[in-house]
Amino acid sequence: MEWFSAPDYWLSRLVFQRALAALYLVAFVGTALQFRALIGERGMLPVPGYLRRTPMRRAPSIFQLHYSDRFFAGCAWTGAALSAALLGGAADRLPLWTAMLCWALLWALYLSIVNVGQTWYAFGWESLLLEAGFLAVFLGNERVAPPVLVLWLLRWLLFRVEFGAGLIKIRGDACWRRLTCLYHHHETQPMPGPLSWYFHRLPKPLHRVEAAANHVTQLLVPVLLFTPQPLASAAAGLIVATQLWLVLSGNFAWLNWLTIALALPVLDLSALAAPPAPLPAPPLWYTVLVCAATALVLALSYHPVRNLLSRRQAMNRSFDPLHLVNTYGAFGTVGRVRCEVVVEGTDERVPGPGTEWREYGFKGKPGDVRRLPRQYAPYHLRLDWLMWFAALSPAYARPWFGGFVQRLLENDRDTLRLLRSNPFPDAPPVYVRAVLYHYTFTDRRQRRSTGAWWQRRLVREYLPPTGPAPRGRAGGAGS
Repeated sequence: MEWFSAPDYWLSRLVFQRALAALYLVAFVGTALQFRALIGERGMLPVPGYLRRTPMRRAPSIFQLHYSDRFFAGCAWTGAALSAALLGGAADRLPLWTAMLCWALLWALYLSIVNVGQTWYAFGWESLLLEAGFLAVFLGNERVAPPVLVLWLLRWLLFRVEFGAGLIKIRGDACWRRLTCLYHHHETQPMPGPLSWYFHRLPKPLHRVEAAANHVTQLLVPVLLFTPQPLASAAAGLIVATQLWLVLSGNFAWLNWLTIALALPVLDLSALAAPPAPLPAPPLWYTVLVCAATALVLALSYHPVRNLLSRRQAMNRSFDPLHLVNTYGAFGTVGRVRCEVVVEGTDERVPGPGTEWREYGFKGKPGDVRRLPRQYAPYHLRLDWLMWFAALSPAYARPWFGGFVQRLLENDRDTLRLLRSNPFPDAPPVYVRAVLYHYTFTDRRQRRSTGAWWQRRLVREYLPPTGPAPRGRAGGAGS
């Protein structure tokens, strides 16, 4: 069975599995801490209502069989505990079949969450975590050598992530072809980080170098993943370096970290350490399962490949409800203007021109112009991300924004936990409104003189002053 096994990649497999378990842990903990306000029984988009109109075949999930907030929380914390155990190396101390069941359970639990998460879980990195997690089921543990077929499937996944992102850019916004997109991106990206101001203030020739390097890394380097060593390792190393640059420049949940993790099994680390003991031949049942999984992935790759070749390439799309083989991509269009929805409340009974409106503070999205953007990735602040989409168009926010406002009018504890600051700690506001501001980074002179990272200009009212309303009648964002 020499064709089946790659014992030299045992260390590459180990670091990949540990990294994947760490990202699973972040995902499950983030879900456990945020779900009640977002999709809980009293959330903005409640799971029970979604399940009543969505059949199992469209959204396979354990919650199709039973849902309660307590049960959902139990599943999320179970996933977190199992992730922590795998991060600590528990799978390598178990029989092979038990280790595979542990990885399969992680995948099934997170699939169940994503398939009922609706808008809050409609991000490409959710599908990417599920696809990588599915392949991890068949990677084995230290009782068998890493299977060559699964190692190649991981390369195929990394190729689609990078190449798909490169194609969507080169086919999309003309600024990518002109190498000018990064004149704007660091300022207008969904959630800037603590270094984004500095990245934005780099000289324009360096921004052009950034864009050109992005094209090389996403359109040319991924092809080298399928070449012999050490060229494949060099290609993976370039991808890791590029992803670390992106980690420094913004917050993209676990997208960059998972892409780095996918590059790890490509690296030939055999020179660093030999296997702890000669690895036995894989059992027949394991060989059959790996071959079957490989055949399934290759068959399901038809639609992603067709999408890659299409002039109407779609970003971040799943072609099956199990998210087994997906298509990826990001920033086919780069915004030139950054707008932010600022949510405010007042305790005055009759709001008017002289009303004092107090602003709610969010953890990640820009608000206070003097507050340095924070680093949260790989943790995912779901409400903050959706607020960025809400600023692009009220249509993005219409299903949930009214419910968010109503929960602020109630000082809902679970909702307030998603925020950094509540200007009404003692009693809820009488009215809440939302206004739209145009945000730009300050220049160096303004930064020195004012201490502000941002400057903002009022654009228009986004949601007029709104008081409490009966549940089920909360309005959406303004048009």
